[in-house]
Amino acid sequence: MVTKLFALDIGTRSVVGIILEERDQAFHVVDILVEEHKERAMVDGQIHNVLKVAEAIISIKTKLEEKHGPLEKVSVAAAGRALKTEQASVQMDIKNRPIFSEEDISRLELSAVQKAQTNLVQKDIDKQSSHYYCVGYSVLYYRLDGEEIGSLVDQQGAEASIEVIATFLPRVVVESLLSALKRAGLEMEALTLEPIAAINVLIPTSMRRLNVALVDIGAGTSDIAITNHGTIVAYGMVPIAGDEITESLSDHYLLDFPFAEEAKRSINQNDFIHIQDILGFDQEIPKEEVINVIRPATQVLAASISSEILRLNNNKPTKAVMLVGGGSLTPALTSILAEKLNLPENRVAVRGIDAIQNLTKEEHIPVTPELVTPIGIAIAAKRAPIQYMSVEVNNQIVRLFELKEMTVGDALLAANISTRILYGKPGAALAVQVNGQDIYIPGEHGKPAIIHLNGKEANTKTIIQSNDQIELLEGQDGKPGEATVRDLLDDASVKTVTIQGVMHIVEPKVRVNGENVSLDTPLKERDKVIVDTPQTLEQVLIAIKKEDYLTQLKPYTITINEKNHYIPDFTSIMLLNDNPVKLQYPIQDNDVVQIKNVSAPSLQEIAYKLDNRLENRIKVIFQNEEVELVKECAIVTAGDVNLSYQDIIPNGSILQWQEINTSPWIYQDVFRFSNWTLPEFASSFQILKNGQASGFDEEIFGGDHLEIVFNHK
Repeated sequence: MVTKLFALDIGTRSVVGIILEERDQAFHVVDILVEEHKERAMVDGQIHNVLKVAEAIISIKTKLEEKHGPLEKVSVAAAGRALKTEQASVQMDIKNRPIFSEEDISRLELSAVQKAQTNLVQKDIDKQSSHYYCVGYSVLYYRLDGEEIGSLVDQQGAEASIEVIATFLPRVVVESLLSALKRAGLEMEALTLEPIAAINVLIPTSMRRLNVALVDIGAGTSDIAITNHGTIVAYGMVPIAGDEITESLSDHYLLDFPFAEEAKRSINQNDFIHIQDILGFDQEIPKEEVINVIRPATQVLAASISSEILRLNNNKPTKAVMLVGGGSLTPALTSILAEKLNLPENRVAVRGIDAIQNLTKEEHIPVTPELVTPIGIAIAAKRAPIQYMSVEVNNQIVRLFELKEMTVGDALLAANISTRILYGKPGAALAVQVNGQDIYIPGEHGKPAIIHLNGKEANTKTIIQSNDQIELLEGQDGKPGEATVRDLLDDASVKTVTIQGVMHIVEPKVRVNGENVSLDTPLKERDKVIVDTPQTLEQVLIAIKKEDYLTQLKPYTITINEKNHYIPDFTSIMLLNDNPVKLQYPIQDNDVVQIKNVSAPSLQEIAYKLDNRLENRIKVIFQNEEVELVKECAIVTAGDVNLSYQDIIPNGSILQWQEINTSPWIYQDVFRFSNWTLPEFASSFQILKNGQASGFDEEIFGGDHLEIVFNHK
């Protein structure tokens, strides 16, 4: 029996459609079609324009249907670059706890994963924890009392901590895929993840107990998946891929990007590479020279991939690395990557579709690593499709995205149940009020909660099936919380502050229920604590009764014609440890404060800063002598008092500014400022401005040459 499979690989640059036939556990590639996006409809693996992506899907569907008949169902994959990776660590006080067990460690791991999920949500305030699927996590380290340790089992100490790297798939990625397919008239037959698709066809389940990295190097990104202990433990992505290699060729040989891409692809086929630069010159470049040109970019690509592999794999290289995707064909990449990871060269290899077991193809379909993922999507969606399962957690129905064998811990994460209750309720908290804010001092740890799966005791690692029922039974409460005033005032310490060269001691004042108390006073339920601790510069100045400094530091602001003007240059400056700060800046012990006073300005200085004129001055040459013309152009008053240029204008002044004498200068104005007189012998004369005939009422400007020439008989 022959079964026809239709799959789509929806990438950042293009959509690849593929038709496979399944024949007796073997697969045959019948046809492949690639359609470029007409605009940037995909960003980082997520559909940003459903309509444009749907157009590309419809085009592929239509063309393939013309040759292969109706297509109604399709298998797709969520892009590896759409996965979100987040690190998080949690600490636990274990002073009063029994020896650590495997279950304790599992619950601590879930706490760290949940914190990673919370950190991810905090980066996007529009998202909630339920908007992400956790698709895998791995432990980076365990620590006991601050020291890294191989295992926490049977360990005792004061504090245990753990750091994990967890990977999440945004639900919107799946929803946008469904929307695009629906617009194209297609039904999603199966869904997988791109890294899972490639791994399923290249790394059989039997090999996944090995610690192997699969790297899909595309044009813009390199997607990474890590296997270990029989499953996929981590995913990652670096924003460096084949385009960087193309750009290095483009920059070195002055090639248009498409020509550089063509030259890059021909390196592995020819001993000489033909190029044509942007100036129109043709060259035949030896293959070895071209490889040397791209080597620096190849080094950067290998360094980025190796760094991410180490980060995802707890700072250790994997046992082997498989490369797929078009960028994997970059010359020397495998040897450089092996060197970066300190692996033998034969442990890093490019894998094409010829490495896929039980696969045949039509002759026109190339054997290339670029087609591993599209083919993998079709095969993986058939062999290992991702499905939903429903379970009940404390009477709440939860739907999980079944990417692997699901555990009780996965169900608790999906149900958004706080991992804090996995250790039972702590002792009753001590509730007090500090400066009007409710503070709760937690009690001691209680006994661990008990987990029941279908009525039987289980743990967070227990495998679950669809329709399972999970119940959490809380353990015994711990002792109630206890605290003294000192416990609440870790940050309220005596501060020594130097202001204008004078040292001041600033101390907190504490009152409980209106009475002054010592810091060792035990607190009782609902006590009201008032802590008066100067925290900012302004509060410190008030505490040491230096309010006069606050007056000096007010912003210099004046009102002119009912309009406010703030002039920073005339505002005094406060320096904290030689750095300018505002009054609201927090102050620390041993800080040094200086106030740099600025004197109140004159009216002339204000006019200059506001680009206003109090007088109009120009200089001209008249009868070969320099003459300065001056006239007042503004009357400034404060109340009923006329102000002069030299008058000091205090902060907060209210001024009226009236412009006068706004008419331009004319030729005859020069006689009011010149000592020149008309000669007795004068008869007829010519009026000249800059050598040209003029008149006494003509406008003049600074720098003009004015002259009166007499005609002698």
